[in-house]
Amino acid sequence: MTITAEMIKAIREKTGAGMSDCKKALVESEENFDAAVDWLRKKGLAAAASKSSRVAADGLVGVASTNDGQTAAVVEVNAETDFVAKNQKFQDFVAKTTAASAKNAGISLEALLIADLGGRTVQESLTDLVAVIGENMVVRRVATLFVKNGVVATYAHSTVAPGMGKIGVLVALESDGDKAAIAEFGKRLAMHIAASHPKYLNIADVPEAVLQHEKEILLEQIKELDRPAAVLEKMVEGRVRKFYEDVVLNEQAYIMDNKKNVAAAVSEFAKEIGTPVTLSAFVRFALGDGIEKASANFAQEVNMLLT
Repeated sequence: MTITAEMIKAIREKTGAGMSDCKKALVESEENFDAAVDWLRKKGLAAAASKSSRVAADGLVGVASTNDGQTAAVVEVNAETDFVAKNQKFQDFVAKTTAASAKNAGISLEALLIADLGGRTVQESLTDLVAVIGENMVVRRVATLFVKNGVVATYAHSTVAPGMGKIGVLVALESDGDKAAIAEFGKRLAMHIAASHPKYLNIADVPEAVLQHEKEILLEQIKELDRPAAVLEKMVEGRVRKFYEDVVLNEQAYIMDNKKNVAAAVSEFAKEIGTPVTLSAFVRFALGDGIEKASANFAQEVNMLLT
């Protein structure tokens, strides 16, 4: 008998375990379905995976950098409740995972999950943690930034522990100037990014499709106005400029001094330290961003348990 996709699918539906673990269970059990399920349960994989259907939208975003400050990482690790964010074991896992990411510039999520974390992979360590804490947990995403010269500044907002919070930001500043001064300025920029949520670094980074869609909306908003075409065109240009000021980092009003934009703030800082400074990249992770979290009806769950 040969292991088929249907067999693996059936085991996965029964246990919620990963595809590779399901296949291994079938091999170890000589393709016996019940024995394969038992094998997964004995290994603790089914117990952890059975929680995988629960929505994990809380947790922590961690940031970390290398000792030279030239590489940094941000990692989002999700759990089901914000209570877990206060758990020391969970915090230790986030800290170690983020530090491991910072040592590997450009690491992908797939590579991170199989990276060594003290003798066990990140995924194996997370599976163990799920079994201990009893909630579904997911390493959702990772990003790193690197500069050849300069600093990648980090910032965590709404922190519950050093380098861990609800929002994590990386800012890459390329310069030959004083690293301590650059790091301090980079932190202020990171705080700006955490608050202002830019989507793009420069105007040129805005996709043409996004810009055209925005223009279509703007035209729809003013189409009823009885104005000359040239006036309407000027109105659209003005609103496009406002759109850029909302979503493009270098065009945003700098929160530390809203009389100038971020690009001007960077130029001013470069003059202060007497050497060019280039804001080359940024990353912003907000906890649970894009995850649809189901509202829990605890009374209903209790009633179901009692009936």
